Amino acid sequence: MKVVVLVGDGMGDYPVPAFENKTILQAADIPHIRRIAAAGKVERIQTVPAGLAPGSDVANLSLLGYNPTERYSGRAPIEAAGAGIALTSNQVAFRCNLVTIVGGIMKDYSAGHISTEEAHELIAAIQERLGRPGLEFHGGVSYRHLLLWSDGPTEILTQPPHEISDREVDPHQPHGTRQDEVRRLMSASQEILHDHPVNRARIAAGKNPATQIWLWGQGRAMQLQSYRERFGRYGIVVSAVDLVRGLGLLAGLKAPIIEGATGFLDTNCANKVNAALDALRTDNFAYVHFEAPDECGHLGRADLKKAGH
Repeated sequence: MKVVVLVGDGMGDYPVPAFENKTILQAADIPHIRRIAAAGKVERIQTVPAGLAPGSDVANLSLLGYNPTERYSGRAPIEAAGAGIALTSNQVAFRCNLVTIVGGIMKDYSAGHISTEEAHELIAAIQERLGRPGLEFHGGVSYRHLLLWSDGPTEILTQPPHEISDREVDPHQPHGTRQDEVRRLMSASQEILHDHPVNRARIAAGKNPATQIWLWGQGRAMQLQSYRERFGRYGIVVSAVDLVRGLGLLAGLKAPIIEGATGFLDTNCANKVNAALDALRTDNFAYVHFEAPDECGHLGRADLKKAGH
């Protein structure tokens, strides 16, 4: 038997007044999803155990069949695995967003969903100025990047920037042991990015500039039992984002980089589907993840979320 798991990350939602108080799934034109649902059983599951913060990291770990309370160590270490970066025992990984903060307000947690090419230029500039042995910035996909910090702080509380959209950032700055070190890095990035050519070009084009980095999701390396050992399954994880690819690689599954997979509405769905079908010719498991609904939710754009279905 071959198993396929299709994940519309963030697809669930509350009733939306603009859609006659229907949920996104009720309002969307989704004949194929409706046909699949009608042919099977509809169940409700809790993907985030009590005591853990709700997020794609914990929820996808649960959907893959692992207990997050036993394994989860933070979001960034999973993304490091997805980027092919093996953490040493003393390294702490931080998620490093490029964000747009204006007048002390988190205007855009994604810097206008900045392109990967633009973002890599900015991260390279930050690495040149702030990087040093034991402190390394690594470019990722779009606004999502990583900081690897040898003997970095772990007893610190950090806030996902997408949870404070259009709110003052000061009350949500990192706090705890060694908070000043983390805040200094975030603050120092402002000067580096302020007049960078990439940002000048974005402003001229009417796009949000990346005004600074925002550090969060820290943790040490995570280990998972292989999927073959745990479930007798072997196959592929298909996703645009390092987070979900990282879970797949940690589970001993294939997790290739898919050409044209962006993690947003412009993602190349055909390439993702073809990668899964190719793997299923010889394998017995495929986990196909779509990030766009989650991104639309973070943006507060129910219209885009509905259209993306």
